[in-house]
Amino acid sequence: MGTTAGPHSTSGDHAAEGTAAAAAAALNREDRNRRIKAIVGASSGNLVEWYDFYAYAFTSIYFAAAFFPSGDRTSQLMATAGIFALGFFMRPLGGWLFGWIADRHGRRNSMVISVLLMCAGSLMIAVLPTYGTIGAAAPVLLLVARLAQGLSVGGEYGTAATYMSEIADRDNRGFYSSFQYVTLIGGQLLALLVLGALQLGLSGDELRAWGWRIPFVIGAVTAVVAMYLRRSLDETASADDMKRKEAGSLLELLKHRRSVLIVLGFTMGGSLYFYTFTTYMQKYLVNTAHMEAGVVSVVMTAVLVIYMLLQPAFGALSDRIGRRNNMLLFSVLALVGSVPLLRWLGQTTNPWSAFALVSAGLVIASFYTSVGGVVKAELFPSTVRALGVGFTYAVGNAAFGGTAEYVALWFKSVGREDWFGWYVTALIAVTLVSSILMPDTRRHSHLDGTAQD
Repeated sequence: MGTTAGPHSTSGDHAAEGTAAAAAAALNREDRNRRIKAIVGASSGNLVEWYDFYAYAFTSIYFAAAFFPSGDRTSQLMATAGIFALGFFMRPLGGWLFGWIADRHGRRNSMVISVLLMCAGSLMIAVLPTYGTIGAAAPVLLLVARLAQGLSVGGEYGTAATYMSEIADRDNRGFYSSFQYVTLIGGQLLALLVLGALQLGLSGDELRAWGWRIPFVIGAVTAVVAMYLRRSLDETASADDMKRKEAGSLLELLKHRRSVLIVLGFTMGGSLYFYTFTTYMQKYLVNTAHMEAGVVSVVMTAVLVIYMLLQPAFGALSDRIGRRNNMLLFSVLALVGSVPLLRWLGQTTNPWSAFALVSAGLVIASFYTSVGGVVKAELFPSTVRALGVGFTYAVGNAAFGGTAEYVALWFKSVGREDWFGWYVTALIAVTLVSSILMPDTRRHSHLDGTAQD
């Protein structure tokens, strides 16, 4: 009996171990699929939000004269850029409001409401009468629509960044969270593709007369689809955290002053650099390098495809080397590269040269944008995480990202366009200091409950 029990026992142990391993593998697959489904759901709304927001930036070259008929081309673009910037100044309010909703009532509810508000803003622009029809009321109503979109995007960034950071597993946070910027860039890319299709199918006069409205109609419809996808997402905020009195409180957020200042420093340089080489670059190549608008659209579309595909790779890199090292690499490279890149871009008329130079600028940006959400989320506890990420980012983004086009065009209008590159460099220096001061979140992260404030 004793001599035969061993093999049978060993065989049974192996079978049990095999069953346990199979069950564990199945659970891992199920968990991974759940995370992927959640990332896709959150990302779809993020893509729609940013498509709607950037549709304005890319089509304004056609509708600027319809709402601001007086003045030359630069002054008309400055007027539409001014409204673009004012939309950014609603972001702090949106960051506070939707951050409070997310921390107090759940990330999912906040994301559903924000995408519906974006839908309303896009639909309003799509049907808006021009200056020739209703006079000065037209630019006023355009501003109202942009303010609604700014409020929505102000809430979208922080909540989506928080959700995607929380849904990811510890070893792949950079990779999973990078899809926030994949879809953010995808929104820009989709807006460019729609504009490119319209440029191929319509004449310049048709685009200026009514064709510019089509992207906003598309945005309003797709926002409704995204809302239904978001309604099915799992909630990542715990019921206990949402019930705590400090949840979503600005007073509680101020207890984390060091994290707030670090995020502001990241945003000052990071957002300015990002908008300089994306939304403003469309106008810079047309208005300064004097390239054809259609050619510029093709160049920027190709650049954004590459930029979008880079985000997961750079996010995965941060999982290996740490978010702090990603930020240091971005800051140093952008500090050295901003002035020469902008100078060369302003002098080029060759599409291939423009493609290479903008691509180089956005490779540098990828060190930051791929981790832009998670690097901030790791600095705040759950009770004020969406508020800390969204509100703090929105303040810096409104002041320095949203004003990028206006400041650049102002420098151009006073004959000092080359000074803009030095302005970008100065703010990147602030980001470098913040990167040096930030903690190494591989060791101390609020997402793991190991941070020390």
